[in-house]
Amino acid sequence: MFLNFRKLARSSWRCWLGRRSLSCSAREDGVSHASKRAMERPREFWGEAASGISWEKPWTRVLDDSKTPFTQWFLGGQLNMCYNALDRHVEAGRGDQIAIIHDSPVTGSIERISYKHALHEVSRLAHVLRRHGVEKGDRVAIYMPMIPQAMYTMLACSRIGAIHSLVFGGFASRELASRINHAKPKIIVTASFGIELARRVAYKPLVEAALAMAAHKPDKVLFYNRPQMETVSLGNKYLCWQEEIDSAHPIDCIPVPSDHPLYILYTSGTTGDPKGTVRTTGGHAVMLHWSMSAIYGLQPGQVWWAASDLGWVVGHSYICYGPLLHGNTSVLYEGKPIGTPNTGAYFRVLSEHNVAAMFTSPTALRIIQQHDPDAILAEMYSLKKFQTLFVAGEHCDAKSLKWAKSVFKVPVLDHWWQTETGSPITATCVGLGGFLQPPSGQCGKAVPGFDVRVLDDNMKELERGELGNVVIKLPLPPGPMATLWENNQRFVETYFQKFPPGGRGVSAWFKGARAGSSLLFCFVASSWFGWLFLVRGALCSLLGSRFGATHWPNLGSGSSRKRRIDG
Repeated sequence: MFLNFRKLARSSWRCWLGRRSLSCSAREDGVSHASKRAMERPREFWGEAASGISWEKPWTRVLDDSKTPFTQWFLGGQLNMCYNALDRHVEAGRGDQIAIIHDSPVTGSIERISYKHALHEVSRLAHVLRRHGVEKGDRVAIYMPMIPQAMYTMLACSRIGAIHSLVFGGFASRELASRINHAKPKIIVTASFGIELARRVAYKPLVEAALAMAAHKPDKVLFYNRPQMETVSLGNKYLCWQEEIDSAHPIDCIPVPSDHPLYILYTSGTTGDPKGTVRTTGGHAVMLHWSMSAIYGLQPGQVWWAASDLGWVVGHSYICYGPLLHGNTSVLYEGKPIGTPNTGAYFRVLSEHNVAAMFTSPTALRIIQQHDPDAILAEMYSLKKFQTLFVAGEHCDAKSLKWAKSVFKVPVLDHWWQTETGSPITATCVGLGGFLQPPSGQCGKAVPGFDVRVLDDNMKELERGELGNVVIKLPLPPGPMATLWENNQRFVETYFQKFPPGGRGVSAWFKGARAGSSLLFCFVASSWFGWLFLVRGALCSLLGSRFGATHWPNLGSGSSRKRRIDG
């Protein structure tokens, strides 16, 4: 069986398996060794990785893949995500270390929050939720801007075994309403305002409109008034954050089984009802903790910055949970690549907070490059602590990659992953000795635990130079989604039908290319297939053809005219 993360359109994108990559450093042996162990002895490999997590009750079985595709990890084990992210660091004497740096150029403020202070806030907020009827297994909807209180709420939910569903604050009321109906939260947690470059977004009217549209009616709305702005008056259905916190006291963590849902994260919902990906606690904790060192090459105590939003999977995995599980300092940035106040914003944050490694999107780099191609403002800042820049979310073109290397003066490493996986599928595993200067266009080798193949539609593995489906063989490692919320049937139909169970794998959701042991390109197969254009009378996929154009040596330039074709 092969996982199909997104059903491919009938006219699939095409690319090819490239030439074998250039020889890499002998340090790659560490990656190869880890991959071999994870492939051949997954129970041993991930059992060792799980020792980095504190367990209330040890597991009795590392892996049960007898009910494919519903793989279970660390059966019988009990743990608490919040305890692993906060309490254990405080208990180990690291409570004064900074856990979160909230850097908010849109409000002109910077707040440094220690592990001890974060624990105090989170444990009291957990009491507030319990006091208003939230129990283990209940859902809590979070609709907040990029502020520490959003992270506190995520952690408070995990502290009591509640399942959070964080909705990106930029989503309209209709999108919020659809997620309320689907997850049926007991409480909504929101704030007064989000702040964009040229405007403020009032959240209360959006929440009220969503509640008016939603068939499910949450019991209460917990409302945080941001101190930098005017106080918003509240009605009877609302709970005042500060009043509730002031009367609360810290409460202990509630252990949950390893397979207990941690959160529901919805995909875009552009193709019908929203798909609520379910992440379980134990496997996700193990993978995130392991990845911070093995993939991103960080030591506990170093500063990490994922320049994303908490509403996306990057924010869940690598703003909130991953860095805190690993004992790092996580930068929570409420700003933009430019305009807050200028194109030097990223360089200021890296310099001021001594960031060791950063994660951003190629689009962010292109925006900075477009407005400051010579990176003049970068010269104002010292990046002496900065070691590595990771990019993901889309393909990083060669021009942007070259520019980023020249201005940030560190290795720039493309890697690939999905909302559904929660962590990288392919990457340069820095902590395992991955080669830091991979050829342009590659997004790394398969991360240990992911058995990535390129197959044709008949499940035949292809040679280099042939078109194919990028697929992953089951069982998946710890951490990817366990199912879709309350819809196991849709989970199987959406992700596991293209390649049936006989192959014990996961179905393709991309057309891809391989260069040696590295994945060359991965193209998202989504509604973007509707963007087609004519080449001498033939309809072609835009990005698939862009790949061909940039790898066709005799093509100097070209132009295209696009139009939307539905159906």
